[in-house]
Amino acid sequence: MLDPRKHAVRPDIADVRLADRVFAPHYAAPLRRTLLREATLRETRDRTAAALAILPTGAAFDLLDLTGGIAWGIAVEDGTVGYLDADAVQPQ
Repeated sequence: MLDPRKHAVRPDIADVRLADRVFAPHYAAPLRRTLLREATLRETRDRTAAALAILPTGAAFDLLDLTGGIAWGIAVEDGTVGYLDADAVQPQ
């Protein structure tokens, strides 16, 4: 079984790089982005959720989903999967 803290898999979507290991209704190709400011990577979408990491300004983030002002993806440096405020992510 894949660890959702290290593998970008949710019931509704998964990282396309995992398509050979997991079935999902939708797959997303990661979009490499840079953080515009320091951001807290959280366990869930909820802004009061447990913090997984504090990502510094300039950190690389592989964006997989952007919905309702929340970004879901992977902190590239250590591979942790989580949620952060979308306004911290560099637009395309």
